[in-house]
Amino acid sequence: MQSSHDSSTKDGEDKDVEADEEPETEPVRFGWVTGVMIRCMLNIWGVILYLRLPWITAQAGIGLTWLIIIMSSIVTSITGLSISAISTNGKVKAGGTYFLISRSLGPELGGSIGLLFSFANAVAVAMHVVGFSETVKDLLVETDSIMSDPVNDIRIVGVITVTGLMGIALAGMEWEAKAQVVFFFVIMVSFVNYFVGTLIPASPERMAKGYFSYRGDIFLENIGPEWRGETGSFFGMFSIFFPSATGILAGANISGDLKDPAVAIPQGTLMAIFLTTLTYLAIAATIGSCVIRDATGSINDTLGAGNFTGGECAGLGCNYGWNFTECTLAGTCEYGLANDYQTMSMVSAFSPLITAGIFAATLSSALACLVSAPKVFQCLCQDNLYPLIGFFAKGYGKNQEPLRAYALTFILAVAFILIAELNTIAPIISNFFLCSYALINFSCFHATITKSPGWRPSFRYFSKWTALFGAIISVVIMFLLNWWSALIVVGIIFVSLAYVTYKKPEVNWGSSVQAGSYQMALSHAMSLSDVEDHVKNFRPQCLVLSGPPNFRPALVDFVAAFTKTVSLMICGNVAEVSQLRWLNARKIRSFYNFITTGNLRAGATSLMQVSGLGRLKPNTVVLGYKHNWQTDSPQNMENYVGIIHDCFDLSVGVCVLRMRDGLDVSRTVKAQGEYTYFQGNQKKKNIDIYWLFDDGGLTLLIPYLLTRRKRWSRCRVRVFLSSQIANAEEHREEIQSLLNKFRLGFNEVVVLPEIMWRPEETRSVPVDKPYPLVLHTFLQKQFHG
Repeated sequence: MQSSHDSSTKDGEDKDVEADEEPETEPVRFGWVTGVMIRCMLNIWGVILYLRLPWITAQAGIGLTWLIIIMSSIVTSITGLSISAISTNGKVKAGGTYFLISRSLGPELGGSIGLLFSFANAVAVAMHVVGFSETVKDLLVETDSIMSDPVNDIRIVGVITVTGLMGIALAGMEWEAKAQVVFFFVIMVSFVNYFVGTLIPASPERMAKGYFSYRGDIFLENIGPEWRGETGSFFGMFSIFFPSATGILAGANISGDLKDPAVAIPQGTLMAIFLTTLTYLAIAATIGSCVIRDATGSINDTLGAGNFTGGECAGLGCNYGWNFTECTLAGTCEYGLANDYQTMSMVSAFSPLITAGIFAATLSSALACLVSAPKVFQCLCQDNLYPLIGFFAKGYGKNQEPLRAYALTFILAVAFILIAELNTIAPIISNFFLCSYALINFSCFHATITKSPGWRPSFRYFSKWTALFGAIISVVIMFLLNWWSALIVVGIIFVSLAYVTYKKPEVNWGSSVQAGSYQMALSHAMSLSDVEDHVKNFRPQCLVLSGPPNFRPALVDFVAAFTKTVSLMICGNVAEVSQLRWLNARKIRSFYNFITTGNLRAGATSLMQVSGLGRLKPNTVVLGYKHNWQTDSPQNMENYVGIIHDCFDLSVGVCVLRMRDGLDVSRTVKAQGEYTYFQGNQKKKNIDIYWLFDDGGLTLLIPYLLTRRKRWSRCRVRVFLSSQIANAEEHREEIQSLLNKFRLGFNEVVVLPEIMWRPEETRSVPVDKPYPLVLHTFLQKQFHG
């Protein structure tokens, strides 16, 4: 007993320790505006908006460009509704898209999408950084400050840039959020600067580059498509544009850093989609109404210039006194919508502000992806679904920052930055994001149709049919964009899904797949009740009177050998607790049922009556042979025989398994461990069938089911019959013909006329002769072969 002095001393020490400890700092949490809406808008306003939207407008025309934007918006809006529903159905933790899908569809598909989405965000970092580097390269070209060559300059600038962004990300979410607000302000200023620039009358210098302010004939000329180059097609342009719409998950990906994800994700995501869609439509329409497709950039190329010999002028510039005929026909023009990626800078009132907007848009998008990829991957690693990735699960600091995952993301981003070609990188990630959207929409649809009581999203503005449409259209677009890339993505999902399904991780997230399994099982069990029995569909549905299954492993293993994945097996026990864990560890597909009663026969009868569900109920009882029948009490013998008679009374077949050393190994198990009588390879042994009377065919069916298992497939089946010597051969051929008709594959039939002989005192069987594997079968006449 501790003295009062000791107690007081210990308490005092504890108080001192507590006083010395610093209070734990609360992690940073964000609302729906800064945490989701601004983050999503910045990720959507990326490199494509400034550097590729004018070029896409030149290729596809204003009409089809609007169609591309609206199609992308429809996909993202439907996905936004689905992710809003999922995010309001319970508590949302860290892990973003992976967390939402895995907790809805389960670890199999969730793990797959976690891998794909983390990789897609890492590649997206490279895409946005390359866009930034292209702009820097153009500035270097204008000032004759090229470091090496244009391609290598993009690589050098890209690596330096992503390293700087990594520093901001590692500084913590507070710094990252402040940087995003600054980027947002710069982008808004650049937009105002652009729209003001479209209203300023065109100067000769801007006319030479294809800008003539708002003109009706320019709008009509640019309303239709004019495809050019290898990517010159509708879906070619769509594949390049669509990554710009993938930023809708930027807010959801930091779900662990939001104050209230269930409120922030729906409000911020949907508002961001709406505002950014209006921005894209407005810029495509305005720039397509004031800039022609081809121009030289030379102020000397006018119709009145000396270099024009009076020939036929080609192109829309002729209407405004400019001659761009030569480069238009040769396809060598350097300016205009179709040629100059910096068209928005040329149109704007003050081009450096557009450059600043490009920097802000590309860097903010890259920073958002740089933060999203490690956080999603960290959550995946913490769930431990795949081997060798647990190293990246560790978090550091008050926000549990995934520093190791940051390092991996950085390496992947640098690898793709070295490609240094934006039009090559953009289509790579389109299918990854589309696959994510398809699974998000399917999650919402599946959770709704399974009618799970746990599916109660507070967000009501969604429909299971729009979610299904979003899933289907995402998959269709995947294959239309790039069929081989889509096959690779689908292949990755199937491989990872198969792995997780095989490994069966010990997680229980209450997924809609579990709810769907129950719904399907219930529906099929109900429909099975209306199906009448037929000889072709007969399966031995076995109630095994095993007692504790680990005490009679041979009995359990033997029945499992012909019921596994084929028919129902229930291990029954009278007056014992559950043994289901032992069955699972032995990989035996069986239910376990027990009943508490003081009488073995009464308990067995009760098990026969209450076990099963509808048609999925036992039609065959399997029990062990009673070896101690000579020494056991008359009461126990009466119960044993009574169980068999009760089976007949309940129209249930009976199988008795006999082994030389008996079945009960309870004492041996405690001393020497587990036994595996029928779990190993049976090699080339014999299965002897003594078909002594017409039992309905179960005696033949069970050996046939056994030989379908790999470990029993090499066994030779011999069928023994009883017959008179006079017609033995005729009877053998008759039975052989019958077996061939049954297509059982049993080719060896032996007639035993000795069975018909009367017993003789001189005949005996050596006691040391091992019993063959014999299944004694007693069947009620209702079963037909």
